[in-house]
Amino acid sequence: MMYSIQLIRKNEQTTNEWSGGFTTQLAIYPEDADYKERNFKWRISSAIVELEESIFTPLPDINRLIMVIDGEMTLKHEGHHQVHLKPFEQDRFSGGWTTRSFGKVRDFNLMLSEGCSGDIEAIAVEKGGYHETVNPNNPAERQIAEAFYCITGPLHITIDDQEAIDVEEGDLLLLNSEPSETSITIKINNKAETEANVIKASVIF
Repeated sequence: MMYSIQLIRKNEQTTNEWSGGFTTQLAIYPEDADYKERNFKWRISSAIVELEESIFTPLPDINRLIMVIDGEMTLKHEGHHQVHLKPFEQDRFSGGWTTRSFGKVRDFNLMLSEGCSGDIEAIAVEKGGYHETVNPNNPAERQIAEAFYCITGPLHITIDDQEAIDVEEGDLLLLNSEPSETSITIKINNKAETEANVIKASVIF
């Protein structure tokens, strides 16, 4: 399978203020897309919410997935559902909805434009252990991006037993694969002295 690997270190990521705190862009596609222009296909970010109550920035035509990393948050989507999230619990909603949040948290966000689909998953790897995941075969003429965001580490990630990458806390490993009949095996090894935590984001676009 044809694929490319990009390791985005914590010190290479861009952090900006927003009305409720700070947001860090972890990855965006295309790479020259501008979040303010809303011209991206997908975007991955992590935010710190410093206000006890805040309102989300309107993002019409963008589907959103959000997962709490630290703290607890209640999301109220006016005219739709309400949910209370604890660490590593998630919610999926439309960026065009009016959304209010309650609670000070650090979170993980996946934003998807029309034509893209995606999921996020929390992965816990016990001390001295590993987690294996398989990037599915992709025969259709669409690309797959898989991102692994290291919450606690360090980690040693191998791809098809060919590529080996050391990932520290706050780093994002991004794997982009082209259409193919074969799959990719990704092995996440915990090098920490305690349980390691990773958030995996998958996008088809």
